[in-house]
Amino acid sequence: MKNTHTFHIPVMGIGFTIDSPLKVAQYGIDSVISLVDDILLEKLRKMYSEKFEIPYTEITDKIDDFRAKRITSYLNMMSDLVDKKFEALKNASNEKSEALKAYFNMMPSGSAIKEEFHKLTEKGFHVSEIKNWISENLTKGSIDVNIMTKVDKDNYIKGEKLPVEYNDAHAALRGFANSKLQSSVVLSAGMNPRLYAYMGQFDDFYPTEAGTFPKKIILKVSDYRSALIQGKFLAKKGLWVSEYRIESGLNCGGHAFATDGYLLGPVLAEFKEKREELRSSIEAMVNQELENQGRITSKKPLEIKLSAQGGVGTHEEHEFLLNEYKLDSIGWGTPFLLVPEATTVDEKTMNQLVLAKEEDLYLSDISPLGVPFNNLRANTKDLDKEVLINKGRPGSSCPKKFVALNKEFKESGLCTASREYQHLKIKALDTEDLPLKEYEKAFNKITEKSCTCVGLGTSALLAYNLDTKVEGTGVSICPGPNMAYYSKIMSLKNMTDHIYGRDNMISRTDRPNIFIKELYIYIDYLKNKLEDARTVMTAKEEKYLQTFTKNLNEGILYYKSMFNELKGAFQEIKDAVLNELENGEKTLGLISLEIQNLSIENQKNQIAV
Repeated sequence: MKNTHTFHIPVMGIGFTIDSPLKVAQYGIDSVISLVDDILLEKLRKMYSEKFEIPYTEITDKIDDFRAKRITSYLNMMSDLVDKKFEALKNASNEKSEALKAYFNMMPSGSAIKEEFHKLTEKGFHVSEIKNWISENLTKGSIDVNIMTKVDKDNYIKGEKLPVEYNDAHAALRGFANSKLQSSVVLSAGMNPRLYAYMGQFDDFYPTEAGTFPKKIILKVSDYRSALIQGKFLAKKGLWVSEYRIESGLNCGGHAFATDGYLLGPVLAEFKEKREELRSSIEAMVNQELENQGRITSKKPLEIKLSAQGGVGTHEEHEFLLNEYKLDSIGWGTPFLLVPEATTVDEKTMNQLVLAKEEDLYLSDISPLGVPFNNLRANTKDLDKEVLINKGRPGSSCPKKFVALNKEFKESGLCTASREYQHLKIKALDTEDLPLKEYEKAFNKITEKSCTCVGLGTSALLAYNLDTKVEGTGVSICPGPNMAYYSKIMSLKNMTDHIYGRDNMISRTDRPNIFIKELYIYIDYLKNKLEDARTVMTAKEEKYLQTFTKNLNEGILYYKSMFNELKGAFQEIKDAVLNELENGEKTLGLISLEIQNLSIENQKNQIAV
């Protein structure tokens, strides 16, 4: 059955979409829950059990496999509550019920189901006939889950290392696999071969004869090559990727997995061109492996979906991406942080987001994962961090340890944002006898890491007035650059109307086109990389900078050709976009020259030495 909507709400942070399905699934909207923090999931399960009078037994950390069991219990509860809401909507006493009206009002304007419903009600069909039609034609949104594959910490009991299946990501996967959900797991943050191999232990990930899957796999990728490598790796285990979710490397929220200068448009064009090749080549591998394992193979061709996300902000961009690249869905993340009917953000943070301008949203190095991270200036978690640095006690007490992955000082791992790690790192730095400027730079590099695994979940606790004794009240939040152009709190209807072109929620007139915004973020990123290499540029760095520049130039040529040939979309901004592309090209020319000069300088220095 075709999806009700042409957009989905991606995972945001740890807690911002933690209960989004309960808010939006009954309207046919797909959303994604993060499975990082089982402690937070357990707190919310307790809260919702009390609210809806569901029997609750705490799953303490003394119970064997508590992490997986907490996740399964939370997801089962979500599934039951969403089903209840959806059934109530379908069984409303008449076709004019508020919930039913909301369902149809939010749908895309040209939706065939929407039109059919209006015809039925206009013709005055009997209530029972309309109810039957509703039951057959309305679909609920999917309750999908996200696992960051690299957040897969080893776990210990009394100093003894547990088997690999008790690692964090493995346990999260098991929690999802054992749940009653029929939905998808979104795998992000790159490949984890051990985790991918472990997926093969769960029957729900394998196809039925009809080509359906009780549980599906969605891969979040930023280029075609990555999709092909990971898709084939999983295929060799007999596992099929049902959807490739292509995310802009830098024009997104959360962690930013920068490509080597590959821009979203050319990446999507490659997926469009090679879609059938990707599908058929991987299908052949999957079927071969399923036969080897003596499993059922699908009698129908297996389907793949393609979706995109990162920086989409207008109805025109939404429609263009769907039509130009034949996509199945578009992810709308950042603006939904201002929609309390869809996400969970505490009031203080939401008000900060409303006021945020371009200069307040920046790509930071605060993440303990060592990956660039979209950040909001003066967020309360960073302010907490500064207080501790000024007190001479930098670092977090690290109450949750989800990203205690650094093994430099301890075999069991430390988080680079933790007090223990930063203390040891600064102690080592103090022995190096560096000049003051260099010392300060190295010190700041150590202490800028922030405790995001707590900070990204605290907002949900604050929003629901739950206990934050362990976590503290500091909130980290990770909106994409797009947040600068939204400046009011919105209803779910406001937001769906904005996406489908029935209303406009952007009050500013200076928002750049999605492709231009991404290009200039990449140019800034390249400038920073060049700055880092300025002291001594290695041959490896030089090659990286040259490849990056070349790929950006090729992206600009692609966009120039595309915008010159466009007949329908973007006519009002076409000239401005072409002008911005010209400027981008000139800037890259100057950067290329600088890379060349640095290279010559380095060669001279080496000869002199």
